[in-house]
Amino acid sequence: MTSQTHLYAIAIGSNRPHGRHGRPAGVVAAAIAALDHDFTLFDAAPLLLNPASGGAGRDFANSVAVVESPLPPPAMLAALKQLERDFGRRGGRRWGSRVLDLDILGWDGGRWRSRTLVIPHPRLAERPFMALPLAAIAPSWPIGGGLTARHVASRLGKRRPRP
Repeated sequence: MTSQTHLYAIAIGSNRPHGRHGRPAGVVAAAIAALDHDFTLFDAAPLLLNPASGGAGRDFANSVAVVESPLPPPAMLAALKQLERDFGRRGGRRWGSRVLDLDILGWDGGRWRSRTLVIPHPRLAERPFMALPLAAIAPSWPIGGGLTARHVASRLGKRRPRP
């Protein structure tokens, strides 16, 4: 008997150096390798460097990976949070700096909603550091409302910066 597997789009971010992996770009690369080890990595987007938002301090290194896993969304979230802890992430300020941040952007099962998890990620369509890397590796990934990652990335690219 074979177990069902799912595709997940995972946002990866870091804005704090790590003792072994170095600067945030190295942390993101190491996180991609860890995702490949723990799951089946299909693809990872090129690294994106961008300014921090919401008082998070240092600038971020970001990427998105598409992985395959037999885990249902709550178990996948738990596995990602454990990986964050393995990299040294500790609780603290909600928008504070962090060595590793992993978020589920979407999965092939459509919408998911629980007290602790909403899929697709509720702010995906507002965040270029999530949408642009996703569109680079999975442009047809469904976001919701008939939109794909390509549509959302295009809309974000046309948006005027706020003064």
